[in-house]
Amino acid sequence: MGVIEKLPTRVRKAAPAPAAKNLPLGQIIQGDCIAVMAALPDDSVDMIFADPPYNLQLGGDLYRPEGGRVDAVDDDWDKFDTLAIYDKFTRAWLAEARRILKPNGSIWVIGSYHNIFRVGTAIQDQGFWILNDIVWRKSNPMPNFKGTRFTNAHETLIWASKSEGSRYTFNYRAMKTLNDELQMRSDWLFPVCGGQERLKRGGSKAHPTQKPEALLYRILLAATKPGDVVLDPFFGTGTTGAVAKRLGREWIGIERETDYIEVASERIAAALPLDESALKTMQSPKAAPRVAFGTLVETGYLKAGSEICDAKRRWRAEVRADGSIEFNGETGSIHKIGAAVQKAPSCNGWTFWHHETADGLKPVDTLRQTYLLATEP
Repeated sequence: MGVIEKLPTRVRKAAPAPAAKNLPLGQIIQGDCIAVMAALPDDSVDMIFADPPYNLQLGGDLYRPEGGRVDAVDDDWDKFDTLAIYDKFTRAWLAEARRILKPNGSIWVIGSYHNIFRVGTAIQDQGFWILNDIVWRKSNPMPNFKGTRFTNAHETLIWASKSEGSRYTFNYRAMKTLNDELQMRSDWLFPVCGGQERLKRGGSKAHPTQKPEALLYRILLAATKPGDVVLDPFFGTGTTGAVAKRLGREWIGIERETDYIEVASERIAAALPLDESALKTMQSPKAAPRVAFGTLVETGYLKAGSEICDAKRRWRAEVRADGSIEFNGETGSIHKIGAAVQKAPSCNGWTFWHHETADGLKPVDTLRQTYLLATEP
């Protein structure tokens, strides 16, 4: 079909193959992910984020207690006739992923209980070295309507380096700052994608398993550097591309479904990259409360690059991408910088710093309370 017309992001077919070392940055390549990756050069990408088919194997329609049909995943791309066929597909795309990943690169794969254990075995069989398994705990999961099992309230991410000796990127300080100076744990609490972030076409979900941008924000901030190349072989509606653009990372998307490509192209074209100064991540620690200030930044309640000030507008600080703030060239947590500007031994940054609203200045703690209410189970 050639280039899809009237799309703001460049899209092209898998053939012809890109020239060696000439990566198709900022493009969505339409085609089978295995064939497309086979055309990319060896050791050419810094990170891969993969959200492969889960092979849910759903038997029949699912209905809510009041009779409404559940909008579940029943698309052809998620269907495999046997587990052996699914395993063969998994090994094939992982082999290409390993070939194109740089020696010090890393891969993230997300899945549910339907597939993640099989994928994990394949990852180890390919020679990847597992660094962490991350549990994405959903604050608002879909209930188990039949009442026959526990509510499935999480998905699992596997983070692996190319080999045991890889010097992979891990921005430890940025993660600690994002978590209000507590070491980031391997269980992450995010709501499922909804509200304005949930992309729709004709009143229906544009994609049944759209991932929240906050999840990709944390992954890319943790495991890449500005300018790194991030490949997503199951691009869907382009969450990886949109977040990569915001964070100053290069991206390549692979997707076979035309409808998803159109949605992703429009979405990425509308995404605004952060100011370069806001992308700088801090390198020093301090203390911590309950909901991390960084959580408000990665979920969009407070934008990186925006300004906060004290109640009397005497001091103004800039919010950074990792949840630190900057005042007169000094960076730190909201508590550390709040204490420094007052020349005080300590400070509760949640009540000291304020943000502008239509009703005037409000403590940033009001955003924390809004977030807690929005993410209540």
